[in-house]
Amino acid sequence: MYQVLYRKYRPKIFDDVVGQPQVTVTLKNELNRSRVSHAYLFTGSRGTGKTSCAKILSKAINCLSPINGNPCCECDICRGIDNGTITDVVEIDAASNNGVDNIRDLIEESAFTPNITKYRVYIIDEVHMLSMGAFNALLKTLEEPPKHIVFILATTEIHKIPATILSRCQRLDFHRIKTEDLSLRLKFIADKENISLTDEAAILIASVSDGCARDALSLLDQCIGRNDNVSTDIVRETAGIASKESIFNITDAIFEKDTSKAIKVIGELYSSSKDMAKLCEELAAHFRAIMLIKTMKNPRELIIMTDNDFNNTVNQSKKFTLEDVVYYINSLQDTYGRMSRSIDKRIEMEMTIIKLCAPELNDTTASILSRISKLELAVKNGVKVTNNTLESLKNQSDNISNKNVDESKIEDTTSNLTDDDKLKKLRENARLMGDWQEVIEQIKNVSPVVSAAFEGTKAYISGNYLLIDTRLDITFEMLRKSANKETIRQCIENVTGKKYKLGPYRTKEELAAEEDPLADLKDKINNLGDVSLEVVSPE
Repeated sequence: MYQVLYRKYRPKIFDDVVGQPQVTVTLKNELNRSRVSHAYLFTGSRGTGKTSCAKILSKAINCLSPINGNPCCECDICRGIDNGTITDVVEIDAASNNGVDNIRDLIEESAFTPNITKYRVYIIDEVHMLSMGAFNALLKTLEEPPKHIVFILATTEIHKIPATILSRCQRLDFHRIKTEDLSLRLKFIADKENISLTDEAAILIASVSDGCARDALSLLDQCIGRNDNVSTDIVRETAGIASKESIFNITDAIFEKDTSKAIKVIGELYSSSKDMAKLCEELAAHFRAIMLIKTMKNPRELIIMTDNDFNNTVNQSKKFTLEDVVYYINSLQDTYGRMSRSIDKRIEMEMTIIKLCAPELNDTTASILSRISKLELAVKNGVKVTNNTLESLKNQSDNISNKNVDESKIEDTTSNLTDDDKLKKLRENARLMGDWQEVIEQIKNVSPVVSAAFEGTKAYISGNYLLIDTRLDITFEMLRKSANKETIRQCIENVTGKKYKLGPYRTKEELAAEEDPLADLKDKINNLGDVSLEVVSPE
């Protein structure tokens, strides 16, 4: 009978395990020093070698002729464990044996000495599936097991393991296997099977498998079933993923706002039985690559693709702003989440692509920020804003604020008044700035000290002025320093897209008329007796 690749090439010794040196080296060193722990906990994502290492460890601690920490795989013990004829090594699936009674049976059995081997080994897979009662029943035996017992627990969800169990085990973390390591392993197995596997196809299989060796070998098995010469086209057809050319075409269509072209490509992919959820995932991954290219100096090591595809992605990334890319990723992730509840995944995908090609159809914050970013870029590049555009923007502003105020004339009507009268006149048409807290957060990123002076303040917009409502002298001390003032103005412009003149919301008389809580507190404490409090001025 044919044996599938992931079973046929399951590691027999620690040296065969791919991409987990932090585990295999540790275990080999312990075995060489005869420091066998009574309980191990292997944790990591699926297909990374947890169960394989557990079986290798069970052989290594019982092997009659170990070689540098590895089992010899030749003695009767090693061969018996491999073919399952030795009953001293027990593998338990906690998903189906998760009750208290199952654990009690295990504990009763563990009291007996092993028949052939030195240690009786219990491998409990998916141990997080045990009930709380089962965990409690295992606790005492796990803490003080008989000398001939070794427990090896394996789980993909470490957060579900009680702390009392974690503290009694030696924990070893398995990482996702790197694409380079996994692709080399695939090439090695393909050579053993006399199969032609291109380097690009091996990388594609490894990337699709997301660091899972079992998935990678299963996919390679399917590809071999189609053709002994495995290429990227064979891999894409077998895995049901779109070609890189299709992803580039959809991305170009989104940039060109060519809805027809994008929908046509999606239709062709759907006709060839491509999974729409997988397409959505691939498109999001492509925009992630663009995002990394635009935000990092050396993104290559984090982007899994061929050199040719990477160069094309770099060229394509120059067309987009970072705000656009973030908006696209958010939209695609939302779509992917809805697809599991949708009647038709194709419709969900098409609606999202239409929104990406026509941002005016989308009223989300991310979409609006993306459009504003494009306007800013156009202005920086010398594009002139027409009167029609200004009128449109003014109408939108009026609708948002529900005020029909000609803000451009406010400053003119106050030009002949005193400072306090001018301030009162400005306040008549002032409206509360809803984004003031966001401005403070921006200031905090630049200077936490300056932002602290603005905590608890409010801001009002009146024409070209931004009036700050505060009773603290330190706030205006910060504003008097030119460097701070420019920082604050720039942060305000980043949030609002407009430059404002800064000023106080209250007049000096109004501030002086208010009671000073510190002075009042000082009087109350002084009235208690001999205790006095000195209030230090901010100056």
